[in-house]
Amino acid sequence: MKIAKVVGNVVSTIKEKKYDGHKLMIIEFIDLEGRPLGPRQIAFDRADSGPGDIVLVNIDGGALKMFFDDDDFIADWTICGVLDHYTVEGSTVKLH
Repeated sequence: MKIAKVVGNVVSTIKEKKYDGHKLMIIEFIDLEGRPLGPRQIAFDRADSGPGDIVLVNIDGGALKMFFDDDDFIADWTICGVLDHYTVEGSTVKLH
């Protein structure tokens, strides 16, 4: 899992039927200081996140299969939770 910031949402008029009704968000992975790491990506949102949220992203591809109980679902990134704080080496960073 990695930490990312939601920077936008994806609007699609046509998509694969099994994806209907499921949010896709634009994310950028960040380091613990909030600095961007690499290019922006698209992730399925299972945590009802929105732009500006700091989120926990499952990166192994298997989370979405579990959420939908469907082995045919394929996705590299799934937003699994919205973070309100994190602690590193005894120091807590509050995000909201």
